[in-house]
Amino acid sequence: MAKRISQSSVNWAALSERVPSEQRANLTAFKAKSDAYLRRVLANPPEPPKINWAVYKQSVPIPGMVDNFQKQYEALKIPFPADTQTAQVDAQWAEVKKAIESFVQTANANITKYEKEISSVQALLPYDQMTMEDYRDAYPNEALDPLNKPTFWPHDPNDQPGNYKPEATQAAH
Repeated sequence: MAKRISQSSVNWAALSERVPSEQRANLTAFKAKSDAYLRRVLANPPEPPKINWAVYKQSVPIPGMVDNFQKQYEALKIPFPADTQTAQVDAQWAEVKKAIESFVQTANANITKYEKEISSVQALLPYDQMTMEDYRDAYPNEALDPLNKPTFWPHDPNDQPGNYKPEATQAAH
C-alpha cells in the first residue's frame, strides 16, 4: 500500500518569498489546486471498505459465483510503481547545492571586495571640495602631473607626441 498523505510537504511561505511578484497569481492558483487535491485525498479513507462476502453468498443464488469473485478480488494486487527517479533527483539536487554554495562564496567575496571599494571612496573628500592636489593624491594615475609627465592640451592620450602612429597617417593620405 502506498504511503498515506497527511499534509502538503511544500513550504508555501518560503516558496512565495522566492516567486517574482508578476508570478504570484500563478502560484496562488497552483496552491489552490494542490490544496483541493489534498482535501479530496483526505476525504477518502486510507483503506478501501471491506466487503461482507457472507451477505452476497446468501443473496446470490448461483453456487460458487461469490466464492469465485472473492478469490479473484483477494488475488488482485495493484502494484504501486517503484520509485526510480528519487535517486536521480537527489543527485541533481546535490549538484545544484554545490553550484549554489560556489555562487554564494563568489558573491560574498565580491561583496567584500566592493564594500572595501565603497569604504575607500567614501573616505575620499567630496569632489566639490577637492583641490587638484587632493585629486592627484587620490588618483595618481589619472591626475595631470606637469612636472614629471608633461602633456599637451587637451591632455588626451591620443593627442600626445609619444602616441604617433605612422600607419594612421599613411592610410589617411
